[in-house]
Amino acid sequence: MGMILFLLFLGIPLIEIGLFVEVGGAIGLGPTLLVVIGTAVMGSWLLRAQGLATYRQAQKDMSDGMLPVDQVVHGLFLVVAGVLLLTPGFLTDTLGFLLFVPPIRLALGRSILKYIARHGEVQVKTYRSRRDSTDSQTTIIEGEIIDPNDPR
Repeated sequence: MGMILFLLFLGIPLIEIGLFVEVGGAIGLGPTLLVVIGTAVMGSWLLRAQGLATYRQAQKDMSDGMLPVDQVVHGLFLVVAGVLLLTPGFLTDTLGFLLFVPPIRLALGRSILKYIARHGEVQVKTYRSRRDSTDSQTTIIEGEIIDPNDPR
């Protein structure tokens, strides 16, 4: 996992630099900078619009007595999309805009959950509260995903 993160942190900026050079050479510096600024502005607008819609739907689901699981997935990926769009670059902008498509978000979320279900486990721990002299029990649930294939 560490090697994958290293490659991402090294590879993505190198790809972005290459894309900037290619696009800048094709359309010029000014238009390239305008495209980068324009995608950030458009991404911010989309993030606000879709974020508010997701928030409203989550409130509606909760008022109807349903857990807003899909809305949580949408919200998490919208945050990632916003970060990607505010990061200057063509690759990150493309990935960010793809995350604004709801079916893509849900499919990606389901894939991640399936991966976690196959490769990880969740540990639940219960602690006694020391603050309360009546010896009541406070339950704190800590989740940690453990990859059985990780040699740690």
